[in-house]
Amino acid sequence: MKRWKWTAALVALFLLAAVLVGCSGGTNSNAQPAKKEEPKTEQAAFPVTVKDGLGEEVTIKAEPQKIVSLIPSNTEIAYALGLGEKIVGVSDFDNYPEDVKTKTKIGGMEFNVEKIISLKPDLVLAHASSAHNAKDGLQQLKDAGITVLVINSATSFNDVYASIKLIGQATGTADKAEQVIHDMKAKLAQMKEKAKQIPADKQVNVWVEVEPPPQLYTAGKGTFMDEMLQVISARNVAGDLEGWPMVTEEQAVAYKPDVIITTYSGAEQVLKRTAWKDVPAVKNKRVYDVNTDLVSRPGPRLVEGVEELAKAIYPDVFK
Repeated sequence: MKRWKWTAALVALFLLAAVLVGCSGGTNSNAQPAKKEEPKTEQAAFPVTVKDGLGEEVTIKAEPQKIVSLIPSNTEIAYALGLGEKIVGVSDFDNYPEDVKTKTKIGGMEFNVEKIISLKPDLVLAHASSAHNAKDGLQQLKDAGITVLVINSATSFNDVYASIKLIGQATGTADKAEQVIHDMKAKLAQMKEKAKQIPADKQVNVWVEVEPPPQLYTAGKGTFMDEMLQVISARNVAGDLEGWPMVTEEQAVAYKPDVIITTYSGAEQVLKRTAWKDVPAVKNKRVYDVNTDLVSRPGPRLVEGVEELAKAIYPDVFK
């Protein structure tokens, strides 16, 4: 009997120990909890050397903290890359986004060198379209120890992608730049796909009016407007002309466009022209104004310009 009692007691102790081990998860009480891994963030490597819009190599020694933009397109790209808080100065022509109204204005075509220097920027974003005329001013900024990056001129979407990529590389926002470019390409691809449902005999002829008579200017090939019309399967009646040509009223009327687009809020003016009364677009009141910034400013909002054109020209397709 005694032997049985001791055996029973040992069994009970064994069972109790098993229960305690189970409750502890079978782990050593001295074991340390697994450390939670922190997400890794990829830091931009500086200094970085890039080739600017003039083909010259520019080295940015450290990630810019204060940026001055000399042209609206550069500003819009910078904001799209999340650099709004770092922008300390913009041109007098900047109007988007709303936050630019809070930034110091540094001048228009002729920028104020002294004011820019007083802002102590790490980086000035210039532009190839005006770099030659502003050569002396840009050199003064360089002499003051400020890094100046000239962004390439853009007349096509591919050029704009290059501008976005360049600013991204120079500011430590290369990944964001790639995302912006990807999103733009995706939206354009969607609109191209939608435009495929427009049969050839339903594609309209479009006259783009940039300035009214007596100096009547339009958009020819090699312009954003021409490329945008191609995206949405519309025909630019002046597509055989180069750049931004000046034409006569007789020539414009002879094109007999189905739709007229103005980039200066001139739709009402066009509809009242006696000499244009037999033009299909005027007869059918298919004359529309579009936001000039959306169809001519080389930045991320160009895609919105395509959408605005598409809705005006093919309202049933692009609702």
